[in-house]
Amino acid sequence: MKSATAFAPATVANVAVGFDILGFALESAGDIVTVTRSDQPSVFIREIINETGSDGVLDISREPAENTATVGLIKLREDLQLTFGFDVMLRKGIALGSGMGGSAASTVAALVAGNSLLDSPLSKKALFKYALIGEQAASGAVHPDNIAPCLFGGMILTLATEALRYVSLPFPQEILTVVVHPHLRVDTRKARTILKREVLLTDHVMQAANLGGFIAGCFRNDIELIKQSFHDHIIEPQRASLIPGFAHVKAAAIEQGAVGASVSGSGPSVFAWVTSPEAATQVRDAMLKAFRKHGSIEADSWISPINQQGAIIIK
Repeated sequence: MKSATAFAPATVANVAVGFDILGFALESAGDIVTVTRSDQPSVFIREIINETGSDGVLDISREPAENTATVGLIKLREDLQLTFGFDVMLRKGIALGSGMGGSAASTVAALVAGNSLLDSPLSKKALFKYALIGEQAASGAVHPDNIAPCLFGGMILTLATEALRYVSLPFPQEILTVVVHPHLRVDTRKARTILKREVLLTDHVMQAANLGGFIAGCFRNDIELIKQSFHDHIIEPQRASLIPGFAHVKAAAIEQGAVGASVSGSGPSVFAWVTSPEAATQVRDAMLKAFRKHGSIEADSWISPINQQGAIIIK
C-alpha cells in the first residue's frame, strides 16, 4: 500500500482512582490520520483539518518535530532506517485541551497508519514506545493512561512502560460512559504543574483502597463495589478549580443515578459511568444543565460504550 487512514479513539484517563496508570477508550469521538509513503526520506505534514466543531485554525504546530502526530513517526523511521518517508494529513476530531486524549489519538492514529505501510509491520505492542514519544511532546511527561487504551482498546491498567506491562481489565457490560466537554481548554502541562509533589499517607491509603476496590469490582462484575470505590482523594480535589462548576456537575450526575463521576484526564471534560441508556440520558442532561448554571458554559456531550478495538485502519 502507498497510503492508509487510521482512526484512534478519544479516551478517559485516570478513571478517578488510577492517576497516570488507568484509562479506557470511547467509541464516540477520535482523530483520523492519513499517512502516505513518500520518496523523500522525511516526515512531512501535508494538512491539518479541524473537525472538532470549534471555529478557527487549530493551534497546532506544522513542524513535524513538534507535532504529536509526527514525532513518533520520525523516531520510527530512524530506528527502522527506512529509505522512504511519510506525508501526513491530520483530521482533529478531539478538541485541544479537552481532557479526552487528543494528543494520544493523534500520535496513535499516525503510527497505526504509517505502520501498515511497512514491508514488515510492527505489533501494536511494539508501537507503544513510539506513541509515548508523542504524549511526552504534548504534556512534557511520559504517562500511558491515554496511550494504552487508545492503542489497544478497552480499559487498561499499565504497570510499567519501559518494558511494557499492562492488564486489560474486564468491566460490567452494561456500563456506558457519559462525557461532557465544556467549551474551555485546560492544557495538560498546566494541569500537571499545579499538582503537589507529596501525598499524605492517609490519602495514599484511601486511594490505594479505592483503586483496589475498583479493580476488584470490575473483575467481580460488582457494580456496588465499583460505586463505593469510585472516589479520587488526591488528584480531583487539586484540579477541580480548573473546571467552573465542577462540584455541581459531579453532584448532578450522582443525583441522577451515576455509578461515579470525575474529571476526564486533566479536564475540563467530566465523565460519569451509568448502567443504562435511560440513566445516561438523564445524567447527561443534568450535567449539561449544571454547566449552564455556571457562567452559561456551552458544552458538547457523548454517550458511549467502552471501545474494545482501539485504533484501527479504516481505509
